[in-house]
Amino acid sequence: MRHPSSSLLVASVVLHLVGCYVSAVNVSLPIDAPPDSEPLSPTLVSFSLEQDRWPEWTGVEARNNFTYNALMNYATLTGQPPDIRVGANSEDHTTWSPTVTLNDDDYPPPDDITPYPEATQITVGNDYYQLSRYLPRGTRMVWGVNLGANNATNAVNMANAVLSSFQSSAVKAAGIVLDRIEVGNEPDLYTHNGLRPKNWTVNDYVREWTASAGPVVQALGISGRNGSIALQGFAFANQGFTPRKVYNLSILDSAPGRAISVVSQHHYQAHFCKGGNFSLVSFMNKTAVRSNLSIFDEDIAATRAKGLGYVLGETNSVACHGAPGVSNSAGSALWAIDYTLRAAARGIRQAFFHQGIGYKYNFIQPVSLNRSVIDGSTLDPPSPPQLMPSYYGGLVINSLIGSSGSAKVVELSVDDSNVSGYAAFEQGKLVRAVFVNLHAWLQSSTGARPSIHVNLNINGTSSGLSAFSSRSVVARRLILQHADDISNLTWAGQSFETSDALPKGAVVDERVSWDTGLNLRSSEAVLVDFQETTPVSATSTGSSRSNTGKYIAAGVVSGVAVAILGAAGVYYARRRVASKRKLSPSTSVVTVTGTPEEKF
Repeated sequence: MRHPSSSLLVASVVLHLVGCYVSAVNVSLPIDAPPDSEPLSPTLVSFSLEQDRWPEWTGVEARNNFTYNALMNYATLTGQPPDIRVGANSEDHTTWSPTVTLNDDDYPPPDDITPYPEATQITVGNDYYQLSRYLPRGTRMVWGVNLGANNATNAVNMANAVLSSFQSSAVKAAGIVLDRIEVGNEPDLYTHNGLRPKNWTVNDYVREWTASAGPVVQALGISGRNGSIALQGFAFANQGFTPRKVYNLSILDSAPGRAISVVSQHHYQAHFCKGGNFSLVSFMNKTAVRSNLSIFDEDIAATRAKGLGYVLGETNSVACHGAPGVSNSAGSALWAIDYTLRAAARGIRQAFFHQGIGYKYNFIQPVSLNRSVIDGSTLDPPSPPQLMPSYYGGLVINSLIGSSGSAKVVELSVDDSNVSGYAAFEQGKLVRAVFVNLHAWLQSSTGARPSIHVNLNINGTSSGLSAFSSRSVVARRLILQHADDISNLTWAGQSFETSDALPKGAVVDERVSWDTGLNLRSSEAVLVDFQETTPVSATSTGSSRSNTGKYIAAGVVSGVAVAILGAAGVYYARRRVASKRKLSPSTSVVTVTGTPEEKF
């Protein structure tokens, strides 16, 4: 055990760290899972990849280790890597050819709104799909085939190439699983993007989808939704076409309809297709998150009544690759936590966050870029592969989910317009909770950074309360300096903004007292762990890099006390006691203990 030396902080530093007005909120935490708790899939946070530049995500001659490590960080937390869907807009512009080995793409010129445009035509061969072997073992995939061309032969050729690749020795040995085939991407937009005439209707969609998907399921030998491979249905962009409408048109009674196991809905909060200015403050809005998801409640209920899963098969912040200053901001990590967990609590099984090379809303930028993702200007030198702020949101979510495979979630009632809370249960018992403060603390903000005090009130039987209250409580924080920063975030004391996507720094655990609760600053999130075991940290391959960690927990004092300190010009000294527990050959944990006044 190593005891870090005491740190003396002058008054000005204290004012910066803790000179904030603290309001309070009481949060009721049920020990037992409520009846309306929903499953937390280990792959709740999954990814949708734009199909055109798929080889850059995986690597061609050898795997892209940056992508691999980024996905494995998530897998370490839940025991399962994220599901990967490959398709999107490119899906309906792809043709399979026996003469093409990998892929041959045609791209329009970039501009300041779309620095990395999607290919207008993609021709692929069999080796294209075999690149799936470079993903982490156990990855389950959804592959899209072309409905936009209205060419059933091409759709079958693509599907056969996918299946053949997954039956190859290389992909089998890698342990990658083909889970579903998706026929067509956002067909409700076909009348807007020129793939269908303006008078094309949902009835036409059902007829044409059946005409292409039918031969696909026949060619692949899919006889129903319960086999090793099934179909992912619909992938609608908006509410013009809905699952309820196509159910009423008997799509599920068709041969391909009977092969649908999961229904996919796409969803973005706005779009940047023609540019524009977007407010980060409006984006980080608890009410907006809820209203944006509630529009799907009836579709979710209708889909689950059919015995089908419901997913956000493509989603993110702002459509058309994201909005600068919003999608690439640190605040997007906080939004992702609230948005994804709210979706899960509403019965949405997974959220596939859309990614593309050079997109502003990426969690992961897997390759070097020679153009700015913001305005398309030349980068000299090119920017290296990097993890973006939103990625941290996934770390928090996966830490809440845990690795049991049986977790369930409920949204907690938090009487504050900026703060959201969620609780996770395993075997019917409370194990973890997360709180997110969406109040935007910006680079332009002045004065003291606000904070809210969260009182943890557990509810249950007398015997249950007695046993539960004896547990130690550990907190881990997602810390960002400002919501409009684009880097320098930390999760549990670790930075993931490294050259290899592996975490750097010591894991920081903060001891929390039941009696005093915890403080949550504006633009911050905290995970509270009620288990007696040590929380798992993301260490990819067991060889993450780490520095000896130091953690300074500044005391929370009232505005009056801060004023006194400032006036007196005195310094503040605090004592910390830290213990380290080994997680891997190079990853340490610093556990912070102390008086209640020493908590953030």
